[in-house]
Amino acid sequence: MSLAVVRNLGSPRTLRTDAEAEDFEQEIVDEYALAMAAAGLSDAHVANTRRVIIEFARSLGGPLWSAACEDADRFLADQRREGRSVTTRAGKAGALALFYEFVIARYQGDLHALTGCVVEQPIDEFNRQSGASLGKVRVPPSEAEVEELFCGWRRAVPEARKYLPAARDYFAASLWRRLGLRMNETVMLDLRDWRPDLGAVGKLHVRHGKGSRGRGPKPRLVPAINGADRLIDWWLGDVRHRFGDDWADPDAPMLPSERHDPVLERCRRVGANALREGLAGQTALLLPGWSGRLTPHVLRHYCASSLYGAGMDLKALQELLGHQWLSTTSGYIHVHDDHVERAWIDANRRLEERFDEGRGDDALEPAAAGR
Repeated sequence: MSLAVVRNLGSPRTLRTDAEAEDFEQEIVDEYALAMAAAGLSDAHVANTRRVIIEFARSLGGPLWSAACEDADRFLADQRREGRSVTTRAGKAGALALFYEFVIARYQGDLHALTGCVVEQPIDEFNRQSGASLGKVRVPPSEAEVEELFCGWRRAVPEARKYLPAARDYFAASLWRRLGLRMNETVMLDLRDWRPDLGAVGKLHVRHGKGSRGRGPKPRLVPAINGADRLIDWWLGDVRHRFGDDWADPDAPMLPSERHDPVLERCRRVGANALREGLAGQTALLLPGWSGRLTPHVLRHYCASSLYGAGMDLKALQELLGHQWLSTTSGYIHVHDDHVERAWIDANRRLEERFDEGRGDDALEPAAAGR
């Protein structure tokens, strides 16, 4: 991706022609691209953001700095009429919102001096897609349902027609259930990423954690809590070596395919689709009410909810799941229906206890006054 030569926007200048205004507009877009690159965002993210900004600019009747909320309304409505998905529309709205925050923060004064225009933020709470409409609320099954699924799955693995892939799929799904790993984080694990020497129960080195806003992989160490240490010991001790002789190669994939890589002389890495199909097949068989709805990401939500219900605080969950923002983690928590009621009862019980303690102290005062 090439960037235009950027001049100093603070220098005195006028925009006498439409061509000069277009050049000025391009400079601002390129300044934003430079800022994104400086922030460490990937080239793909920067290029995609520039495409969205240019697409929006072409929908306007004037320069980018003249855009108002009604312009964004029309743009997003046209996106919907063209059949763009909810996620695509929300992504474009978010990209535009950040661009205009940049323009307002850095160049509001220059733009007003040069054009007389006060830049508005065209994306607001009324035209930006809400989280609920994006389908982000993924309420997981109950603990009893998840236990039913995994108990039945565990019993079926030894009797499976193809034992090795059945055991692998069960292992992967159990990591989603117990540690809340993402799909790509699971697939990209290597044998060397298991570090039993770290911490009380060992840790997984998740090297391909999801970075925010295109910043690339964000590695983290995930403690093997919630029974994951015993699960990994079973996998490495009883199953993994049956896939091939690469079980001692630290760079071999922890979750292998049945196919062999003749160049690297080790097993190929399993594909995400194979793991998804393994979960979908067992769900249809053992938990049919959730068929087509229980995905790896829903199990990630289940992990967060069950650990929170067991007493883990939000900050610890944030670190476990690899979220940048605590607000993201809070969206993964789906508590039982009686959670609010139980919290209300507990709060009232504590209030009554404090009241009783205070009333006991007060009861001594009349007797003391009588003496």
